[in-house]
Amino acid sequence: MSTAPRTAPRTERGTRTRAKLIAAAEQVFATLGYHEASIVKITEAAGVGSGTFYLYFDSKQQIFDDLVEDLNRRVRNAMSTAASQETDRLAAERAGFRAFFGFTATHPALYRIIRQAEFVSPGALRLHYSRIVDGYIQGLQASQAAGQVRDMDPEVAAWALMGIGELIGMRWVLWEQAGADGTHPDVPEHVFEEMMDFINRALAPNGQLPAEGTQR
Repeated sequence: MSTAPRTAPRTERGTRTRAKLIAAAEQVFATLGYHEASIVKITEAAGVGSGTFYLYFDSKQQIFDDLVEDLNRRVRNAMSTAASQETDRLAAERAGFRAFFGFTATHPALYRIIRQAEFVSPGALRLHYSRIVDGYIQGLQASQAAGQVRDMDPEVAAWALMGIGELIGMRWVLWEQAGADGTHPDVPEHVFEEMMDFINRALAPNGQLPAEGTQR
């Protein structure tokens, strides 16, 4: 898979144009699917000429790969920014999941495009998940060292936690009807609390749950 645009934007205007193309690609790929999407449809959605596309991308495949990378960067930033406001790991998990579900509610294309990547760009798919897991592992290792979570294999735990978030989000965000603005509802509060109770019990050191006030 490709990992960089054909020509990096050299001006603010170029940066904006490339961002418009990425946003248009998100819309087109999510709505039509990779095989029905075309460069013409992407440039039409972005409101730019077809020739402009090739200033930034070599092909439909490249803009797809760059879109996966862009979505990955944005969702990781949303999660890490939220989690970084907390000093306790269990509270950070809570904040990170809140941010993840909020992102997927407003960017349901994340699910649809990542699912497509399994078939059209396996390398992009693996990179997406690996980048999330790598950061997760580091956070869990630091929390283990601080005695905030129990002893466990951090790689297994990271994949398991990511799987929980992905499937809860699919069931209670993606599969729920979108509003007029195209966004989906957030995870219902009782579902979120049940999920976090499960995670707290799985991570808490020595099986000891945090005090009630630190869970919510």
